[in-house]
Amino acid sequence: MNGNFRIGQGYDAHRIAEGPDMWLGGIKVCGGKGFVAHSDGDVAIHALCDALLGALALGDIGHHFPDSSEEYRGIDSKELLRRVCVMVSDAGYSVGNVDITIALQSPKLAPFIPQMRQCLAGILGVGPDCVSVKATTTEGLGFVGRGEGCGCWAVALICR
Repeated sequence: MNGNFRIGQGYDAHRIAEGPDMWLGGIKVCGGKGFVAHSDGDVAIHALCDALLGALALGDIGHHFPDSSEEYRGIDSKELLRRVCVMVSDAGYSVGNVDITIALQSPKLAPFIPQMRQCLAGILGVGPDCVSVKATTTEGLGFVGRGEGCGCWAVALICR
C-alpha cells in the first residue's frame, strides 16, 4: 500500500489592487479590482498547484513556472493547473480529491463556489464532489481583513 496515496498541501497569497480582474478557482469573480501577480494571480489555483506538486515531491509552482519568465506573464492559471495535472498523470497518479480554503474579506464568494468547483473538477478530471472550495474572512484582521490581499490554502490527495 505504501506509495499508493500521497497528500500535498499548498498556500498562496497576493495583494489586491485596482485594475486587473479578480480570478479565483478559474472563474472571474470581480472586475476592476484583482490580484497583483505575474500571471492572472488566481491564488486558489496556485495553492492547488503547490498541493499537487507537493504530493509528488516536485517542489513548488515557482520552480516550474517562474515569475522571472516572460512565458508566464499574464498566463491563465488554469493552463498552469493543466500542466501540473499532466505531471501528476505522468508520475502514474490521478487526483483523488482536493480541499481549498480562500480567505478574502470581499467580495463574498458563496455565489461563485459552485462554478469554481465545476471548473476545477473539469481540469482535474474528477467530479465536482471531489472538489471542495470554502471561503472565509478574517473578521477584519491582518492583510486579508484590511482588504489588502487574499490568502489561500489547498490540500490534495493523489492516488495510484
